[in-house]
Amino acid sequence: MSPVHAVVRHVSWTLAPDREPDAEPVTYSIQCVVCSEESGREQDWEKPQEWALEHSGKNPSHHTYREKITRPWRTWMNAEPGGRS
Repeated sequence: MSPVHAVVRHVSWTLAPDREPDAEPVTYSIQCVVCSEESGREQDWEKPQEWALEHSGKNPSHHTYREKITRPWRTWMNAEPGGRS
């Protein structure tokens, strides 16, 4: 039986926000911490903030919120020295 040979190559990867033209948009929403209701996801942060103000107006004891930002990320393999990847 012949011995098994294996080649193991370690490579570095990069992780960064996806700024490609076809990337998903960054979106924002705000969630009420008291009741867990949440604004819609929007590309503009103003609508979720308006929702939070309206929600507090209708529910005066609800005054704690969390902002949720959904940002697309991507990875790629770094090129080896000499131009190979």
